Amino acid sequence: MRNPLSDTIVNIPPSGIRKFFDIVQDMPDAISLGVGEPDFDTPWHVRDEGIYSLEKGRTFYTSNSGLKELRTEICNYMKRSQNLVYSWDTQVLITVGGSEGIDLAFRAMINPGDEVLIPQPSYVSYEPCAILAGATPVIIELKEENRFRLTAEEILEKVTDKTKILVLPFPNNPTGSIMEQEDLEAIAKVILEKDLIVVSDEIYGELTYNGKRHVSIASIAGMQERTIVIGGFSKAYAMTGWRLGYVCGPQEIVRQMTKIHQFAIMCAPTTSQYAAVEALKNGDEDVAMMRAEYNRRRRFLLEAFAEMGLSCFEPFGAFYVFPRVKEFGISSDEFATWLLKDERLAVVPGTAFGKCGEGFIRISYAYSLENLKVAIERLKNFVTKLQR
Repeated sequence: MRNPLSDTIVNIPPSGIRKFFDIVQDMPDAISLGVGEPDFDTPWHVRDEGIYSLEKGRTFYTSNSGLKELRTEICNYMKRSQNLVYSWDTQVLITVGGSEGIDLAFRAMINPGDEVLIPQPSYVSYEPCAILAGATPVIIELKEENRFRLTAEEILEKVTDKTKILVLPFPNNPTGSIMEQEDLEAIAKVILEKDLIVVSDEIYGELTYNGKRHVSIASIAGMQERTIVIGGFSKAYAMTGWRLGYVCGPQEIVRQMTKIHQFAIMCAPTTSQYAAVEALKNGDEDVAMMRAEYNRRRRFLLEAFAEMGLSCFEPFGAFYVFPRVKEFGISSDEFATWLLKDERLAVVPGTAFGKCGEGFIRISYAYSLENLKVAIERLKNFVTKLQR
């Protein structure tokens, strides 16, 4: 029998996040801080709207692009949050999670030989999706001394005449770093000069802290017409299992993304779409409550790290911290593996998010404060042993 497998997919390694998650499943006494999934239930009024849609028999396909009501509410949200104006019927697409939006954007725009700039450490899907679309990923290593922000100089070092797309992964998973107005204005000059298209993953846009407000690069002068904004409901509204995201962008790009979505998916889940309409209309207080609780957990972890002598820059976005462990003289993978073995505590090695994540670990605080307190005691025990 001939080889039935694609060489491209065989050569893509599996997600480094899932490795530790799968091990923990067979360790009932273990605590996992490895998965970026809110511990909150989806707000009841949102669930109730989903239930109501089922009771009313709304179980049919929607249009390929999604419910008109949902696309309209997304346009309203983009206007009030970022002062961006989109047309619901030509510039918005409802996807099966934000990850589908990333995949569609690459496949709709990439030709063989195109290069995609991918800042790392960052979400695990960007590089594989670029490869699957036929692009050459070009990695930009984000630096701790820059608070893991992307700079204009770093883009200029990597851009070539083959570069077509820049991925902008902020607020960032795994570092929790954010880009502020002045940071975006600086890189926008390079993007315009080099005629790049931006895929801006803003799935954590509602989760910023200490008065820091998320700014979309699409709101910078000259950028909306060359930016695909990826958003969704999983993180801010605790709707991971509903599998719902969205894309806002230029009409000609969204049209081609919709074509791929039409052939591969048909439409996003109908029940989830009705629930998301309710989330956008009446969910601001829920988001504010969850944001406040995440911030409390964030502060707790940073204070605990300081007490145990674990270095960690202060992140202002998402729900992750990215402490440095390189001082212990072992790799990130060894640190995470030994921590799980010795203390039954699962974290993710920084290398799961790119080679430049070596020397760091990712800890999610999308877990209760009670769990975090127990986890910190276990981490403290492990760090104390290493410090000896």
